[in-house]
Amino acid sequence: MKDRTKRTLKTAGLTVLALGGAAAVAAFLLRDQISRHRRDLFSPHPLRRLAALGYMAGEHASVDNITLLRDFIAWEPRPLLRSRALAIVRRMEGEARLRELEERSL
Repeated sequence: MKDRTKRTLKTAGLTVLALGGAAAVAAFLLRDQISRHRRDLFSPHPLRRLAALGYMAGEHASVDNITLLRDFIAWEPRPLLRSRALAIVRRMEGEARLRELEERSL
């Protein structure tokens, strides 16, 4: 009975380890794909544009970023990507306004 329990625990441990390794590899590949295409806002491929929007969503508000996203919104034919970009622009504009108010109050 002890040998069977040890074998079961060993098998379960190896299975968990393999699943963890597979998850780590998948996360790495996903991150690599996003970073590779994160600046492809005007790519002909919608998934690359979505990845680029994901990158832009993490960027700080700046005049250049806001202008770039406004150009993207005017150019983008897909409503879903346009609305995502619009949400990012609104957030960045809000951040820029708050920063301006903070600078004025100092």
